Amino acid sequence: MRRTPRRDCPNATNGSPRARTAGVRDERYHRRVALSLPAKKTLTLEAARFTLAACEAEAIKNNWRVVIAIVDDGGHAILVTRLDGAQWSSIETAVEKARAAIAWKRPTRLLEESINNGRTAFLSIAQGMAVLQGGVPIEVDGTFIGAVGVSGVKAADDEVVALAGVHALKAALG
Repeated sequence: MRRTPRRDCPNATNGSPRARTAGVRDERYHRRVALSLPAKKTLTLEAARFTLAACEAEAIKNNWRVVIAIVDDGGHAILVTRLDGAQWSSIETAVEKARAAIAWKRPTRLLEESINNGRTAFLSIAQGMAVLQGGVPIEVDGTFIGAVGVSGVKAADDEVVALAGVHALKAALG
């Protein structure tokens, strides 16, 4: 027995709006519109390596054994380096500090201070991010392009290492 589609069924091929308009172009959705996309600055591997070298130089100058992580604007690791003698537990912490700095577009010191001053709600939204001092975002011409996270010594010293890299990159870019 052959079945024919019902006319009152919206998915039926003989009466559906889709079947009636098959091959017809709906101009409401296909008008030419003048669009433009912004030119987006990104953190290149070369720039990340330059930043990492400046961080490493600062850490070595002070004899600090740290892990240094550089992430892009999406919080994805570009480079991670563990200096000789740095504890392995600092690897994830450095990456998570950098991720927090770019996610909130501010140094993680400010996040840690907020928590220490009673804003413990920050802890509930930390999802893979360390809200500890030592993460610094990289901002170029008003655009956040990545971040540096450092872990391994006192938190204030971690931030000194991260800032050395960020300042060196900004100076090199002019």
